[in-house]
Amino acid sequence: MDIQSLTVWIRTRYEQLKAGKDAGQTSTELALIAGALLVGAGLLVVAIRAKLLQKIGIINGG
Repeated sequence: MDIQSLTVWIRTRYEQLKAGKDAGQTSTELALIAGALLVGAGLLVVAIRAKLLQKIGIINGG
């Protein structure tokens, strides 16, 4: 997973959530956006963890 693309995707969803709240979207629509935001954040954590484990493996194995 590409960390930069996930970060951009999360920023986009966050802006969409803020705009939706200001525009008066229903709570269900906001909940769906928030859920997608949480999934994206989880994927970002997994991607960062994988990258760190890869770097640690290079350091320990090298």
